[in-house]
Amino acid sequence: MASSNNITFGDRRLVGQAKAREQIERVLQSDRLSHAYLLTGPEGSGKTAFALALAEYINGIDNITDFKGQSATKKSSWYTHPDVHLFIPHPRTVSSDEIKQRLELLAEDPYEITDFSLRPALNNPDSTKNLQAFYSIEYYHSEIRPRTVYKPNEGKKTVVIITGIDTMRKESANAFLKLLEEPSPNVMFILTASKTEQLLPTIISRCQQIRLQQLSYDDVAGGLMRFDGKSEDDAKFLARMSGGNYSLARFFDVETLQKTRGEIVEFLRYSYTQDAALVLALIKDWNSSLNRENQIALCNTLEQFLRDILIFRETSNIELVTNVDQAGVIQKFCNSMEKADVIGMIENLQDLKRLLYQNVQFKYIFTALSTRFTNLMRGADPVIPSDKPWQHLPAFNEGLN
Repeated sequence: MASSNNITFGDRRLVGQAKAREQIERVLQSDRLSHAYLLTGPEGSGKTAFALALAEYINGIDNITDFKGQSATKKSSWYTHPDVHLFIPHPRTVSSDEIKQRLELLAEDPYEITDFSLRPALNNPDSTKNLQAFYSIEYYHSEIRPRTVYKPNEGKKTVVIITGIDTMRKESANAFLKLLEEPSPNVMFILTASKTEQLLPTIISRCQQIRLQQLSYDDVAGGLMRFDGKSEDDAKFLARMSGGNYSLARFFDVETLQKTRGEIVEFLRYSYTQDAALVLALIKDWNSSLNRENQIALCNTLEQFLRDILIFRETSNIELVTNVDQAGVIQKFCNSMEKADVIGMIENLQDLKRLLYQNVQFKYIFTALSTRFTNLMRGADPVIPSDKPWQHLPAFNEGLN
């Protein structure tokens, strides 16, 4: 591992996260390495990319970080290095070839989307099939644990990366805990998690935690321009719709988003007038025409539009809104729906958007959202409590089939 002060962690590829990068650099320069690191943060903040960068740095791989001629190996990346082992959660029925293809994608670009819930099929970008990915006890015993007994072949450490460890089943987590409690001096674990509340507290306590923050608008736009060749205008537009998720923003289609932004206004109008037929037709079209990435982008676009309404209502300054080209629509909304609980609408959208990451079908989420918006735009509470969302479904079941 290089120790030169002119080497900056992840300087060739990482996006944003200056504070986390500084923390990692201090750890690396101290040369007092922990046996386990837990990278936490929201979806799209770059946890997998950071994990791969850290693994490469530990074993002196000149790839994500520029070692400026001081690399400790001739291997081109973590993927070809014998001492770096990456694991991703996956459904039971997925083949080893499918897993290999996803790892190869990450080898080409550490910000590639390999999550089965967001990208169920690599060869069908429009697939919305729900696939639950996790670490079964069989996966742990057959694949993960055997790698932990390997001694380093040519690197400083045998690095075992387990992404999305918060998806580990209870029996797998308990078995893995034993490895953390009795760590081998040759092995380093790098774990990533978005939902730390789902982790065993004992796993968290045995790791050094590095917290990644949600990426800023400037971080996402800068990454899109620097690494993805987006024009400044397109990068700024996609960044506004990204919700701080750089990985997803790379998959957004500008033309599709521009179209759905206009349809969002129709969704709000139909929800307010309680026009069930038109709401269901619009939701059905979104459900069939938008892949998971663009469904999430639609949620982010709707949230940004609602935030613009809130900002204009509080300040009366249209120059402060993001969707300035929709100024007329925003002003009309504020004038005609003075009692609208916009904060409640945003909170309900955020709650339901999280269900997309849990493989709940989009058409059910937006049907429930529409019925809640009907009351919230009138300043009233939703008829159906937010903790009983299934009660929305019977009235719409026939129209959705």
